[in-house]
Amino acid sequence: VQVVESGGGLVQPGGSLRLSCKASGTDISIYTMRWHRQTPGQRRGQIASISSIGNINYSDSVKGRFTISRDNAKNTVYLEMNALKPEDTAVYYCSIDLRSSGQRWGQGTQVTVSS
Repeated sequence: VQVVESGGGLVQPGGSLRLSCKASGTDISIYTMRWHRQTPGQRRGQIASISSIGNINYSDSVKGRFTISRDNAKNTVYLEMNALKPEDTAVYYCSIDLRSSGQRWGQGTQVTVSS
């Protein structure tokens, strides 16, 4: 099972980006998918999750600005990020929760919010 993130880049404050996370080797429809981010010197932290039945949770830091969604037909999860702030600058990671088999992580994609 592999997940690969894409869509990161440089964006100005107030701008938007959409990250994608495509999985291979399994059908994501039965699993919870998660987005996390990490800044230098900080622990990786979860910011959004979407369960197999569509239950969604956000961290307080992104609630109201970020939207997680999934397209099971494409085996892909998205993170729509709006009203970006400099403090959103981080490496963003996707993971698939394989339950007893643990999490599988992608390599991450850099998001930089700067003018």
